[in-house]
Amino acid sequence: MAKTNKKIVARLKRVKRIRKNVTGTTERPRLRVFKSGKHIYAQIIDDTKGHTMAAASDLNSEVVEADLSDKTSKANKVGLVLAAKAKANGIKEVVFDRGGYIYHGRVKALSEGAREGGLVF
Repeated sequence: MAKTNKKIVARLKRVKRIRKNVTGTTERPRLRVFKSGKHIYAQIIDDTKGHTMAAASDLNSEVVEADLSDKTSKANKVGLVLAAKAKANGIKEVVFDRGGYIYHGRVKALSEGAREGGLVF
């Protein structure tokens, strides 16, 4: 393994631990979160087919046009946009995969936005 930041290695270990128990199916796909220093990304994945059913990020035009100032409110808007796309694809229930991050701040805001948009998890 190449030289890597200890924080990244620790997060990847948490991801493996979480993924042992969290799996998305066709009826109840997995909502996966990834965040970088500047942006947040979310996608709904059917693990049985290995297929992404819906995806959203704070780089999407709907979020950029909202002209929100802080990253937490952008994350909330990403959750709302993702929930709208999921509803359009007929998805109502998902399993939440926090991606090894603490359920706090932007991750929590994204999940609350998805719940406001009508997703159940």
